[in-house]
Amino acid sequence: MAIYSYTVNAGCPLEDTLAEFFPWCTEWSGELRRLFQAYVAEKQQDNVLDYDDLLLYWRHAMAEPGVAAEMRQRFDHVLVDEYQDTNRLQAEILMALRPDGSRLTVVGDDARSIYSFRAAAVRNILDFPHSVSPPAAVIALERNYRSTQPILDAANAVIAGAGERFAKTLYSTKQSAELPYLVGAEDEAAQTSYIADHVLEHREAGITLNRQAVLFRAAHHSDLLEIELGRRNIPFVKYGGLKFLEAAHVKDVLAILRWAENPRDAVAGLRALQLHPGIGPATARDIIDRHSREGFATTALAHFTPPAAASVPWPEFCHVIERLRDAGTPWSGQIGLLREWYQPQLERLYDYAAARAGDLDQLEQIAVGYVTRERFLTELTLDPPAASGAEAGRPQLDEDYLILSTIHSAKGQEWDVVFVLNLVDGCIPSDMATGRPEQIDEERRLLYVAMTRAREHLHLLQPLRFYLTQQHRHGRAHVMAPRSRFLPEELLGLFTRRTQAPHGAVDTMPSRPAASVDIHVHLRDMWS
Repeated sequence: MAIYSYTVNAGCPLEDTLAEFFPWCTEWSGELRRLFQAYVAEKQQDNVLDYDDLLLYWRHAMAEPGVAAEMRQRFDHVLVDEYQDTNRLQAEILMALRPDGSRLTVVGDDARSIYSFRAAAVRNILDFPHSVSPPAAVIALERNYRSTQPILDAANAVIAGAGERFAKTLYSTKQSAELPYLVGAEDEAAQTSYIADHVLEHREAGITLNRQAVLFRAAHHSDLLEIELGRRNIPFVKYGGLKFLEAAHVKDVLAILRWAENPRDAVAGLRALQLHPGIGPATARDIIDRHSREGFATTALAHFTPPAAASVPWPEFCHVIERLRDAGTPWSGQIGLLREWYQPQLERLYDYAAARAGDLDQLEQIAVGYVTRERFLTELTLDPPAASGAEAGRPQLDEDYLILSTIHSAKGQEWDVVFVLNLVDGCIPSDMATGRPEQIDEERRLLYVAMTRAREHLHLLQPLRFYLTQQHRHGRAHVMAPRSRFLPEELLGLFTRRTQAPHGAVDTMPSRPAASVDIHVHLRDMWS
């Protein structure tokens, strides 16, 4: 699905997608092409669209002169936010809406374009001024209302190294004498110790845990930190994982509602049917086929003789489907009706049924705000809530917790205190994203986004060595970690330098480049 989605949104040949992002799949291009053709045929047969189709069909509609003219006449102005995160398909739609660029404004920050893996193209915003005639006016918004000036000075210096960008220098009226910290930690254990110590230190200074965040390039980078936080009883919540609509129990309920709304939706029907004990994919497919042959009549379900294991829930399920498809059944209360049947299935299929039921309570509350089931299903799919009760742990009495987040999930957020893990080459930039200059530039922008999440205090951490895996628990084999290429020697004067030893001692060094040379020589001598 990732290969298919990227190919559609980037508007590129399948072979280019495979070579660029999925090189381990290049030998399967023929099979993938047949798979995608079958997928498209299945969607058309079931009368459904996926996310990518919403854009693809829109673009094709704009290729019809009559339809395009009608769409253009509907809008006096077209305003686009976050334009740096758009893909090629979206850019083509936009230019079809306003071919001459009149009454068109896009807002975005090329320095925050970090989603190329979703087919977002930074070229859209970089090339926009000259994509219309006469060229668009460029207005730089340089005042920053979030961060202190020393933090912005460091972030400006980092992004200045990008290969291509709109030149701008962020400034703030929030002055501070505190420079951001660049912390050389002896190893990953020292890094986690530093964070835990200073999280508590900031809390003692009056900054609650939920106003502090730890950011990282990849989700697994926080593994050791999570252990350390647990050992010290510091509550935390981690973002960048399962979302509300990805929770299995939420998918179950929505599948039944979607099947009631569109009886041709075989994907939803297959999921709904397999909630019954004893009904697997083959039996579910037979029911779907029979249901289709009889014109999607509910009686086709009622006349089906289910396996013995499903004989108890089956009659009530047929009754629920019949009620849901009855135009006379009011939308209000439909989820409650469905949940009466689903609750025993929830308890049979999943652990932590009580926590999962909380998500269904939330789903029922959300439904109250919509006048029809069709509008509810559409809006929930396009703009889903983020929380999932199935992931929640025991609530903290003070309801205060530290935020752990991938940098990608942190975009748009801000905290008083931000810690950024693993400022070493191989982590930032990721060793999987250094093949081309464009990839390295995006990794640079990723660090820029992380740094500019901080309001008052910023800590960048650089472990100086990483221990090798698969060695004796007392083994000391390790590799040295070079500082991230995005923090060259000439930028170090913008930081206060610190070192962190495994036992937790912190040494603050003068913020001048010569100090970093002394530190590295000293540690190399010590380790040798």
